[in-house]
Amino acid sequence: MLNVPSQSFPAPRSQQRVASGGRSKVPLKQGRSLMDWIRLTKSRKDLTGLKGRLIEVTEEELKKHNKKDDCWICIRGFVYNVSPYMEYHPGGEDELMRAAGSDGTELFDQVHRWVNYESMLKECLVGRMAIKPTVLKDYREEEKKVLNGMLPKSQVTDTLAKEGPSYPSYDWFQTDSLVTIAIYTKQKDINLDSIIVDHQNDSFRAETIIKDCLYLIHIGLSHEVQEDFSGLYYRKCQLISKEDVTHDTRLFCLMLPPSTHLQVPIGQHVYLKLSVTGTEIVKPYTPVSGSLLAEFKEPVLPNNKYIYFLIKIYPTGLFTSELDRLQIGDFVSVSSPEGNFKISKFQELEDLFLLAAGTGFTPMVKILNYALTDIPSLRKVKLMFFNKTEDDIIWRSQLEKLAFKDKRLDVEFVLSAPTSEWNGKQGHISPALLSEFLKRNLDKSKVLVCICGPVPFTEQGVRLLHDLNFSKNEIHSFTA
Repeated sequence: MLNVPSQSFPAPRSQQRVASGGRSKVPLKQGRSLMDWIRLTKSRKDLTGLKGRLIEVTEEELKKHNKKDDCWICIRGFVYNVSPYMEYHPGGEDELMRAAGSDGTELFDQVHRWVNYESMLKECLVGRMAIKPTVLKDYREEEKKVLNGMLPKSQVTDTLAKEGPSYPSYDWFQTDSLVTIAIYTKQKDINLDSIIVDHQNDSFRAETIIKDCLYLIHIGLSHEVQEDFSGLYYRKCQLISKEDVTHDTRLFCLMLPPSTHLQVPIGQHVYLKLSVTGTEIVKPYTPVSGSLLAEFKEPVLPNNKYIYFLIKIYPTGLFTSELDRLQIGDFVSVSSPEGNFKISKFQELEDLFLLAAGTGFTPMVKILNYALTDIPSLRKVKLMFFNKTEDDIIWRSQLEKLAFKDKRLDVEFVLSAPTSEWNGKQGHISPALLSEFLKRNLDKSKVLVCICGPVPFTEQGVRLLHDLNFSKNEIHSFTA
């Protein structure tokens, strides 16, 4: 909802839907930007139609408000009149109408659960849903359920025998000054980027990825285990430095909290959150290394204190302009990772093709590193990097040095507005460029094509890849 990875209530051809082909923009009327909505919410205008009253809403009452000029939606037990927001919604009115007069929590959570809708829609709050009478369940049945995605140790053995999957278990012990929590995964060789640990105030969280499933333990160290699945978890990170990479792209370095371990898996992204004029705004970004070449030095003990982002600054962009105004020492909220890329796609891979436009290059950094260092079957990696001018090319010299060092890597730069001195390829993504670029090493070699960039670039690229007979399993598009 907040000009974020815009995906609330997805519908076909909407910028809210994240599919293999990316998202489509829905043009907003003049005066209907996010900042215009923020101004409206602060104008003290009655946006609920109830003159400031809060009411208890029954299901029958909610169902009556299902029209564009009278649209109520329930999210997590609270009802909002979203009619005033219709023209400000980046995905268009039809998106919101999918949940008109009903509980839209499930639709919202599918792709948009990280958004602080309470802040966004607080002036549209109608009231709380009326609570239905419930029948108490047998507590013995409740005891059998998995808590926070994990089982108490005493139940693990029985569950494994009956259900098969290897659920993690946990145990703990303490001394006068130290509490140690042990998590038993029954999986060998777990990578550091499969584990996220946060300790802030009296709260301890550990997230573990096992065979493409994520398990969470969240413990309050002064009381019982807490259950919290309300959304992505954010931690405050301090801005340590920002450096110019191109004329409009900065490398931001953020320092993680002292008791946090966070490594973002390959192909996943996080969300940065800032407060702009009192409203929280969220955007997705893929972390990178501090230097492309630094990823390829001899292995050293990983430095988990810092997280880096390559971000293009748009002069009229609400979020990036605010981010660029931050001073060294200011704080930015960083979420836990998300993404649907599976590392298993690299298994026995022989040819890897990367198509990137602008800052769509950022997901490719870790992919390049992993491909060139950890895939023994790999024969060739090819990157086609689309930009407007030579000045826009991110880390050009580093890419050229990397290609010189590793002969398996080919890098091609394509410019849409080059100077007369440019001798390389020109134009936009097209069948002619791709058919020449996407040549397999062998006729039946296992291949993967990764693509990321602005929405129109990604959409057209995926269509062209299908036209060139690449299958759905051979294509992965990134949204951040």
